[in-house]
Amino acid sequence: MKIGVMMKISELKPEQRGVNIVVKVTEILGIREFSESGKKRWVATAIAEDDTGKIKLAVWEGDIKEIKVGDKIKITNGFVNEFQGEMQLTAGKYGKIELVN
Repeated sequence: MKIGVMMKISELKPEQRGVNIVVKVTEILGIREFSESGKKRWVATAIAEDDTGKIKLAVWEGDIKEIKVGDKIKITNGFVNEFQGEMQLTAGKYGKIELVN
């Protein structure tokens, strides 16, 4: 995968890294709090769409407050994992989420 190449949801596969994509947030399903190594953490689950499909989106901590339904976002260096049997896209620790017009 070339750095900077934009992908579409239909091209995503489990365990894929280095994902650069622009999607629209169409739904926010909820925020979950959990404990990791004694530290409280938060993750929101959202639904993201483009013209090729939908995918669950995991949004972590600081990014949760920045994103709302209807926002178009760009994820740089994200990755796809599987959670509870479904593919899920996230920026994770090394990726970046930013709002786009």
